[in-house]
Amino acid sequence: MRTDDLVQPPHTTTVSADAFADDVRAHLMRTPRQLPTTYLYDALGSALFESICELPWYPVTRAEARLIARHARDVFRRFGELSTIVELGSGSGEKLRLLLESGSNGARTSSRRPLELHLVDVSAAALRQAERALGELGHVRVIAHERSYETGLDEYAMDRHPADQALMVFLGSNIGNFDRDGAGALLAHMRASLQPGDALLIGADLVKPASTLRLAYDDPLGVTAAFNRNLLLRINRELDGNFDLSAYAHRAIWNATASRVEMHLVSARDQWVSIAQSGFEAELRAGEYIWTESSYKYEADEVVDLLETSGFRRIDQWVDEDDRFALTLVQAI
Repeated sequence: MRTDDLVQPPHTTTVSADAFADDVRAHLMRTPRQLPTTYLYDALGSALFESICELPWYPVTRAEARLIARHARDVFRRFGELSTIVELGSGSGEKLRLLLESGSNGARTSSRRPLELHLVDVSAAALRQAERALGELGHVRVIAHERSYETGLDEYAMDRHPADQALMVFLGSNIGNFDRDGAGALLAHMRASLQPGDALLIGADLVKPASTLRLAYDDPLGVTAAFNRNLLLRINRELDGNFDLSAYAHRAIWNATASRVEMHLVSARDQWVSIAQSGFEAELRAGEYIWTESSYKYEADEVVDLLETSGFRRIDQWVDEDDRFALTLVQAI
C-alpha cells in the first residue's frame, strides 16, 4: 500500500521556455529542417505515445512485456541484496512495475529499508503516472527526476551510497532514439553512473521487414500521425508559432542503409512559418519536410557489442523471435 512518505514529488525544474525556443530555432535552421525529439513528450504527447503502445501494429511493448514476464526472476536471481533500481525513460511506470511484480520471488531486497526507485523522465505527466503506479507497491521509495537522461544520471550518482547495489533499466527500445555514436555516449554515461558489479537491463527493437516497420510508425488509425503533429501544436501554444497542422502530412520511412525509421512532417503546400518566441521565420516549400524522430533498429549481437564497448559484460540475452525484440542483461566492469 502506498504511503505518502515513501513517494517524493518530482523535481520542479523543467526545460525553460527560452531553451525550448532556442532548440526549435537551431534545429529548424538545419538542412534538412529538424525538431528535437525530446519535445514530442508534453502531457498530450505522452498520452498519445501510451496509446501508440496499445496499437496492434506496434508490437514493441507487447514483445518486451512477454520477455520481462518470462525472465524477470532470472534478472533478480543475479543479485545478492538489491537496494536501488534506476529507470531511464520511465513513462507510465508499467514496465518497471511488471518487472518488479514478475520477479518478486527472485528479488532479494533489504528488509531494513525500502527499495529505492529512481525514475528519470522529461515528462512531468509521465512521472506523476509512474509514481502512482509504483507507489502502490509495498516497501518502495519512489524518487522522481524530471530531467534529461544525463542530468538525471548525474543526480543519482551524486546521491548514491557506495555500498548500494543498483540495477539500471532502459526499456521500451528508447536506445533506438539515438544514432550509434549517441547511443554509445549515453551508455558510457550510464556506466560512469554505476559501480563495478551493478547491472543494466536494456530493451532494443530488432530489424524486421520494412512493411512491418512502416505500419508500426504510420498506423491506420492515425495515432502516430497525431503524436507527430502534436509537436507543432505545442510550438504554436508555447512559442507563439503559426503552424497550420492541416498542412502537414505525417510520413514514416525505413532507411535501410542507416537501419532506422524516420518520422517526418511534410509540408503540403508553400507556406510561411513564423515562431515569435524563437525569432524564426522561413518559407517551407510544398514537399519540404521537418525531421522529428529517428528510431534505430538493431541485430541482437549488435546490442551486445555496443554494450561491451561501453564498459559492460554480457550476462544474458533473451530474444522474442515472433516480434523481433531483445532484452539484454549486462554487468558493469
